[in-house]
Amino acid sequence: MMLKKACLPILMLGLLGLACLLVTPAADAHGPSRQKVVKSVDIQAPPAAVWAIIKDFGSIDKWHPAVAKTTWTGGNAVGATRVVTLKSGGEIKEALTKYDADAMMYAYEITDVNIDVYPVNTYSSQISVKSNGSGGTTLEWRAAFYRGYTLNDPPEKYNDDAALAAVTGVIEAGVNNIKALAEKK
Repeated sequence: MMLKKACLPILMLGLLGLACLLVTPAADAHGPSRQKVVKSVDIQAPPAAVWAIIKDFGSIDKWHPAVAKTTWTGGNAVGATRVVTLKSGGEIKEALTKYDADAMMYAYEITDVNIDVYPVNTYSSQISVKSNGSGGTTLEWRAAFYRGYTLNDPPEKYNDDAALAAVTGVIEAGVNNIKALAEKK
């Protein structure tokens, strides 16, 4: 009887070790993590002038240097859609999810994109214009998304870093060009 009681702690440690081995791979297999990019820029122009540049959901081809053209339906009403044709080729389909002209902001989501065009999945974004208190404007563009390849062990061109780089590049190009357009006027 004494020998059996002495073996019990060893048996428990063995079972605990086995449980750890079984749980660890599951923890590694969680899939992609949600990524975020937030860029803001101060613009030496009144908020109304900056808002006038971006206020129409379908006018991204007028202010984003990577966009060749936009096809747009639904105006600025929630549910409006746009197809963004890129200068580099490919299209991104998007839908307006929130629009508030008084607050000078809107939000949208990508509804369809080939990950070779833009390596993201479940992408949502918001762009807003606010007074910065010194006669100018703070423009903020934020996005939340997952990498385009949603399974584990993505190829390098579809991993988190690739998605972050692509989104950061698009947003930085957009806010920098809006700033240039607004300050030129």
